Amino acid sequence: MDLNPAFGLALKLIRKHKGLTQEDFSSVSSRTYLSSLERGLKGATIEKADQLAGVLGVHPATLLISAYLMKDGQATDGKDALLLRIHDELQKLCD
Repeated sequence: MDLNPAFGLALKLIRKHKGLTQEDFSSVSSRTYLSSLERGLKGATIEKADQLAGVLGVHPATLLISAYLMKDGQATDGKDALLLRIHDELQKLCD
C-alpha cells in the first residue's frame, strides 16, 4: 500500500476508535480536506499530522507508526518489530 492511503487508513481507524467524527476536526481542518486525507487522495504535512494527532489525543509518532504499519501490511504483527527497530535507531543516535 502506498503511504498516503496508509496514512489515511490509520487516521480513519484511530478517529473511529476514539469515537470522533470528521466534524470534530473543524478546529484544524475542513471536513472535505480530512475526507481527502482519509481516502489517501492527499498527503499531510508534518505540521498537519501534529494537529490531527492533537485532536485524536495521540502522539504524532503514533499516527505515523500506524501509517507505516498499514503501508507495510503489518497492522498487527509487525508492531513489536517496528518499535524495537525505532528504539534501537534512536538509541544509536543518542550515543
